[in-house]
Amino acid sequence: MATRNIEHSAEDDRRIDSAVAFFEGHRESFEALAHSLRASLSEDPELGSMIHFIRHRVKAAESLRVKLRRLADAQEGDPIDKVNLFARVSDLAGLRIIHLHTDQIRAMHPLILKVLKENRYRIISTPVAYCWDVEYKKLFEDVGLRAEEADSMYTTVHYDVQSSQQTPITCELQVRSLADEVWGEVSHRVNYPEESPSEACRDQLKVLARLTSGCGRLVDSIFKTHGDSVVAVDQR
Repeated sequence: MATRNIEHSAEDDRRIDSAVAFFEGHRESFEALAHSLRASLSEDPELGSMIHFIRHRVKAAESLRVKLRRLADAQEGDPIDKVNLFARVSDLAGLRIIHLHTDQIRAMHPLILKVLKENRYRIISTPVAYCWDVEYKKLFEDVGLRAEEADSMYTTVHYDVQSSQQTPITCELQVRSLADEVWGEVSHRVNYPEESPSEACRDQLKVLARLTSGCGRLVDSIFKTHGDSVVAVDQR
């Protein structure tokens, strides 16, 4: 039994190494997709006015290796290899849009769809809003997004965007508020890809999620109050 496990592990390692090498051979294509998508989104006048900042990355080889090992350990579906890698892993390139307050998604979501369509990008799966806050869940659903509860208290909208080139490659587009970015960055450093061994740390992340959610609501309220007061002044 032990020998079979060792052989299986060695086979996984060879398959993973081959997939990572294949990806590295196409890295420039993913860099080009990320840059192109970033320009298309940020240069749209309406959408660009609501973007606080935008960043992109292409997955590091070691990060991909760790992810593929984790998926192999989970044994979910057929093994991922260099043949199906691009179809099975959607975040080899990633783009993140940060905006100031959550309510902006009402205007941003249709604009994102418009920009993607105009630039001939395909959305290959239904956009999903991951959230844990019930009120935000309703907001996302009102916009037309599919909302899924995240036990981790993660709040971000995901789009899987595919290029229109002959060999299609995919970029994961994430959209979230500045407050949610604070939680996301802290959680990513201490609780991903492996959960923190500290129960206190995990509890503190839950408290931080509630604080950033409250911060998001306050920022929404500030902009609403400001907008109402501007309208009132203009109507005098």
